[in-house]
Amino acid sequence: MASGRLTERVVRIRQMEEDESRRVLDLALAELAQLELGLRTSQQRERAGRGLVAASATSGEIADRIAGMEESRSASRRSAALRLRIRAAEDAVASLRQEFLSRRTSRLQAETLAATEKAREAEDSLRRGQRAVDDWYLGRMSRDNDGN
Repeated sequence: MASGRLTERVVRIRQMEEDESRRVLDLALAELAQLELGLRTSQQRERAGRGLVAASATSGEIADRIAGMEESRSASRRSAALRLRIRAAEDAVASLRQEFLSRRTSRLQAETLAATEKAREAEDSLRRGQRAVDDWYLGRMSRDNDGN
């Protein structure tokens, strides 16, 4: 009986570990999504800067050309930095996903063990109950035979 409670406790602990691992994975995925959004925004700024340079070529505005070149250059540097961070974040997500799956497997194994233990305890209880009924019946039969 005590082992059944112990296995149930292990299952609860494994579930909490899995939940925590899931939360950490979700946070890492959200961070990765933010970085990817920042990269798309940076790429749009780079295109807008190139467009400004192209527009200044037809209008002859040197200030627009310089502003467009600077916008394009700064967005390009930002994109490069974001790509590095995205790669690192993807590696972290892969590692966290593996950890989450490992914790899930551990919880499922603990649940299987707990279910097996519960079934064994139920079987033992049924066997003890049947033995008690058998003993009662044999005692009754013995008393009936002694009375004759």
